[in-house]
Amino acid sequence: MLPKLRIAYFAHSLRSDWNNGNAHFLRGLLREMSSLGHEITVFEPEHEWSIDNLALEQLGAESLTHFALTYPELNICTYPSGTSDATRETTLSACDIVVLHEWNPPALAHSLLELRDRLGFRLLFHDTHHRASSSPEQVKLFQIDRFDGVIAFGEALRSIYMQAFGLSRVWTLHEAADTRVFYPHAMPDKCLDVVWVGNWGDGERSTEISEFLLQPASRLGSKRFRVYGVRYPESGLRALQNAHVEYSGYLPNLSAPLVYARSLLTVHIPRQHYVKAMTGIPTIRVFEALACGIPLISAPWDDTEGLFRSHDFCSVKNGDEMTDALNAMLHDPESRRLMAERGLKTVLERHTCRHRASQLTEICEEVLA
Repeated sequence: MLPKLRIAYFAHSLRSDWNNGNAHFLRGLLREMSSLGHEITVFEPEHEWSIDNLALEQLGAESLTHFALTYPELNICTYPSGTSDATRETTLSACDIVVLHEWNPPALAHSLLELRDRLGFRLLFHDTHHRASSSPEQVKLFQIDRFDGVIAFGEALRSIYMQAFGLSRVWTLHEAADTRVFYPHAMPDKCLDVVWVGNWGDGERSTEISEFLLQPASRLGSKRFRVYGVRYPESGLRALQNAHVEYSGYLPNLSAPLVYARSLLTVHIPRQHYVKAMTGIPTIRVFEALACGIPLISAPWDDTEGLFRSHDFCSVKNGDEMTDALNAMLHDPESRRLMAERGLKTVLERHTCRHRASQLTEICEEVLA
């Protein structure tokens, strides 16, 4: 391994997790990169839609404080949106690698490409979203072919960049659990039967939420279901109420481990993109839930890359199977225990942010070779 890499990472936001699952993984990844001895600087705008919406939440200030206390190692430099400054250029002039996350404006990509040509660092594009498949014309605005490479969060996305965009230097780096934060908490008294932590999703999984969460909740009327998340429309809130599912709104991600600890089961309801065009890519919530030792039942999703072992979680094909699986597991504590132990073991062996930091280091070494 190279003695030390100097890396600048341009994120939408690490401070805010409001409708921003990218922050979950990036916080842990970049902290682990620092612990490996690399010099990491994070750049993010002072104001953007995630941090601005977080400020409107009752728990917003608490979330920011909790983040700062949990990740004191992260060196975050904020800047006014749409601006550049001499300080930033000075930092980049000393960098080996600069990474731009996909949740940034194309104008920032153009600015970094110009600086790359002048200063000589390597510039990578990090994609943990589905726009390369669902809206490729938007990704092309970044002039992606001028980057020194692309980091994709799954083999399906890597294939899209290679085949649809004609790129050759594309690496896969899956998301993972920050196991310094996400780990089992012993709480024998459970206050919930089933919890789901997930946002509404702009119609990307509203049908699936109905089939795999609301309908089972209605059928299992005596069981306690709760949902955390944001951007639920009035129609969605009414649907939750009609199904007797408690809605608790925004949940700071750093509080999720205790929520999982108080629940018997959780579910995975992937967005349609990750079931169809980009199958094989799990959401960050799967890694985090399994790391917390809670048994998980998943709506249809194919683990095409073999990230997990059989029985790490339970998979179902339709709403009827989900209802039956939830009912069976809620009445079988031994099966819950065995599944939770197996899922946790797989995450600890394969899918921690420490694993991904080592993989990212290897990618950076290859780019610099």
